[in-house]
This record gives sequence, C-alpha cells and structure tokens, in this order.
Amino acid sequence: MKHFLVDIHYTAPIEKIDEILPLHRAFLQTGYDQGYLLCSGPKNPRTGGIVIARAESEDELRNFFKQDPYQQNQAARYAFTEFNPVKFQPFLEKWITGLE
Repeated sequence: MKHFLVDIHYTAPIEKIDEILPLHRAFLQTGYDQGYLLCSGPKNPRTGGIVIARAESEDELRNFFKQDPYQQNQAARYAFTEFNPVKFQPFLEKWITGLE
C-alpha cells in the first residue's frame, strides 16, 4: 500500500467552491468508506484542502479523484505526493499497514 498527501488547490471563486462543497464532501465519504482516505480538511486560509490517502498506486488514487465534483467542475487542481509513513501513532498501525 502506498501513502499520499493530496494537495487540492482551488481554481474557482470561493462562491463556486461553496456550491460544490456538499457534493465534494459526499464524494470524500465514498473514499472513507472504501478505505482510501484517513483524513481531510480545508486549508487555512481557505485556498484548497489537504487529504491523507492510501492506494495501491498513484494512478489508482488519481482515478478515484477524477470523480471529485471539484475536478469534474474544473474548480480545483490536485498535487499527489507519495510518502512513507515510518513514524505514526499506534492507533494508526492497521490503517498504515493495510491490515484492517
């Protein structure tokens, strides 16, 4: 399992982001339900968001995010940074190792 920081940067006005936000959050819930996502939230200041995710490959994760309403409405761009979580809180071990 590979781990990623997904950096979402808004490219649309915040008013459009706010319109899409409920759909975006419903989309993210599917990622939580499928085990892709660990946590997510908006940046401060509100210029985008951050997601901590896992997948078998970056391509798999990119394909998942193609379904994000932000991307489908050309409201954001995404940067995917793979990292290796060598230190983490013990309660995260099953998620990190994929043994859940």
